[in-house]
Amino acid sequence: MTEVSSLTGRLLVATPVLADPNFDRSVVLLLDHDDEGSLGVVLNRPTPVDVGDILEGWGDLAGEPGVVFQGGPVSLDSALGVGVIPGEEEPSEGSPSRTSSRDPLGFRRVHGAIGLVDLETPPELLAAALGSLRIFAGYAGWGPGQLEREVADGAWYVVESEPGDVSSPVPERLWRAVLRRQRSELAMVATYADDPSLN
Repeated sequence: MTEVSSLTGRLLVATPVLADPNFDRSVVLLLDHDDEGSLGVVLNRPTPVDVGDILEGWGDLAGEPGVVFQGGPVSLDSALGVGVIPGEEEPSEGSPSRTSSRDPLGFRRVHGAIGLVDLETPPELLAAALGSLRIFAGYAGWGPGQLEREVADGAWYVVESEPGDVSSPVPERLWRAVLRRQRSELAMVATYADDPSLN
């Protein structure tokens, strides 16, 4: 099987032509991408459920808005924590991005300062280290080659992530904000009307 160039840590930004209502105007952070498939979480789908109502002790660590986010259509009954440890530099080319001897217990680095938080860990062990935390119900998943086909078909823009994307205080504006910061014609896509027939 041919090796797949990893998109782990990048953002998938839904193009205006993406018809799947699960991903309309979505911004997905890829947490894992290899030749076996891809897994990510939708960063801009807040729910009305407070984190503290379902995960005792984690509510105080969740950034504003302190609600659970719908991470995607798969396994909606499971919770996934994504956190940022501030001050962490992007690993240099060729260096491992998944582990660091400085990572606190219960944190597994995914890309740069972004990592997965083990929600079985007592929250107080991570409180001092975490700069931000988001809790997601469910995730988005793709089988081998599926995401690559969707990108080739024009369903997604693939762009660099920034640590602040995980904890955007106004997630409803994240789709436009991510597009607007691109140094290409993608910045113009941010001006698309919510109803494509108005363009």
